[in-house]
Amino acid sequence: MSGVVLLVLRVLLALLLYAFLGWALYTLWRDLQRQAELRAARQARPLKLVFEEFQDTQERSYTQLEVIIGRSSTCDVVLDDKTVSARHARLAYHHGQWWVEDLGSTNGTFLNEEPVSTAVVLARDDQLRCGQLTGRVVLE
Repeated sequence: MSGVVLLVLRVLLALLLYAFLGWALYTLWRDLQRQAELRAARQARPLKLVFEEFQDTQERSYTQLEVIIGRSSTCDVVLDDKTVSARHARLAYHHGQWWVEDLGSTNGTFLNEEPVSTAVVLARDDQLRCGQLTGRVVLE
């Protein structure tokens, strides 16, 4: 009789182990679903930047959460001008708004002709100046 009791205990233990593993996998799957929903909700509002460089109008739209402006080819917005630093300014989307901040540029970043010293919220049709190049911000 002790053999039958031992067998029943082993089967119960195996069932508990499988139930625990099933619960753990379900919890992980549910967490991944929530993370995907949060990531989808964090999508940035489209941002369009219009820079006019010497007769050449550069107009691009961005939907990523961060846009780097500068002279370096690794930047998202490349401005080929000596007054623009390699990594001049950052546009970041958080708290449901686009923000601009200067990245320690030599000639400064200006929003509506005011110097940007800390992160500042962007509004529709703001003028953004990096060095001597002026662009327009279009929020869609």
